[in-house]
Amino acid sequence: MHGGPAGPAADHTLEVLELTVGYGERTVISGLDLVVPPGRITAIVGPNACGKSTLLRSMSRLLGPRAGRVLLDGRAIHKMPAKEVARTLGLLPQSPVAPEGITVADLVGRGRHPHQGVLSRWSRADDVAVAEALLATDTTALAERPVDELSGGQRQRVWIAMALAQQTDLLLLDEPTTFLDVSHQVEVLDLLTDLNHARGTTVVMVLHDLNLAARYADHLIALTEGRLHAAGSPAEVLTEDAVRTVFGLESRVITDPTCGKPLMLPIGRHHNAPAVRTA
Repeated sequence: MHGGPAGPAADHTLEVLELTVGYGERTVISGLDLVVPPGRITAIVGPNACGKSTLLRSMSRLLGPRAGRVLLDGRAIHKMPAKEVARTLGLLPQSPVAPEGITVADLVGRGRHPHQGVLSRWSRADDVAVAEALLATDTTALAERPVDELSGGQRQRVWIAMALAQQTDLLLLDEPTTFLDVSHQVEVLDLLTDLNHARGTTVVMVLHDLNLAARYADHLIALTEGRLHAAGSPAEVLTEDAVRTVFGLESRVITDPTCGKPLMLPIGRHHNAPAVRTA
């Protein structure tokens, strides 16, 4: 983050216990248990419709459980006041919608609402938080433009800026690299890593790209059909057996020469080469 770190984040705990959740008559997640390591970067991976976004919505209090609990610092998050949760945990949902005609600066400023009481006014601290969020996401030049005039990639960076302006110790992001080209994907993930290193912010994000997830995350959670397949370090979770079981895909997993993390090479029907020797 530009402007210097705001001090280390508190080690808030986020835990899922026997969670069952769904929509209507359809159960999406059943009996799930997991713990988010505080102060680390966690990536949730899995095939389409396996429950990744549903899990994130439930962890952020947006979707109530049918059974089980989500605990924030040992308290059932769905029974906590919304504003109290918002001071600790920020969420960037999938495909958020901005009010028509709102400017970038005003949208990012909405990230400051949890820090304002009934009688409190906009403060210098709010100005600084918004300015830093815009600077960090390279959206300062867009501040006065209407959000609905932006490209998909620009809009995504503005939403991330709003989440950063909230300045929470826990940050949950559902596919934060959506609509971004590869250079901006890397920039966003570098930004989240900077935030984690500078402030100790716990980051939990849903990612589709297994290799970016393995490169940037300290901890991976792999879901399949609403259940936990594996959780642990990228080396423990991203294996050829796991890719086959979770995604139904043959692959080779080698060592990424840039960072030493696992690197998955998919094998299609027309490219089935001999096994690659791992480093």
